[in-house]
Amino acid sequence: MLPILVEAATNFCIHQIRLPYHLSPSSLKKRTLLAYIDVETAEGEIHRAFIGCDETLIQTIASIFLGEENSDEETLVDMLLETTNMIVGNAKVLAGELYQTAIRISTPLIVSQEEIEHLCIDEQQRIGVDGGEMMIGLQRL
Repeated sequence: MLPILVEAATNFCIHQIRLPYHLSPSSLKKRTLLAYIDVETAEGEIHRAFIGCDETLIQTIASIFLGEENSDEETLVDMLLETTNMIVGNAKVLAGELYQTAIRISTPLIVSQEEIEHLCIDEQQRIGVDGGEMMIGLQRL
């Protein structure tokens, strides 16, 4: 499931925000806004897909989509929720087209800063984009 999410995230970089990216092995430990969507496979497996962006990247995304150079916290959270929806939505399409498997997705939700500190993510990949960083994670439920 993680490779599908990573492909969807790179598609987002290429087709939505049109910025170059690179896969990154580790985090710079920046403050990150984090959202998730629960994903259920046709076999009944349930995963929690996480998309996180540091403030630099989520502000860049807000600038691209909204034309805002200095967005407030609420706008950045809304932008992350929409970004999460676009990436996981694309992963759903990719799963159907490339792997002939259907997945169902829920509504994206934000993870509080307190919850982030205690979070256990089974697999993750980081993507560097325009001086910022995105984290794609997966937790088996």
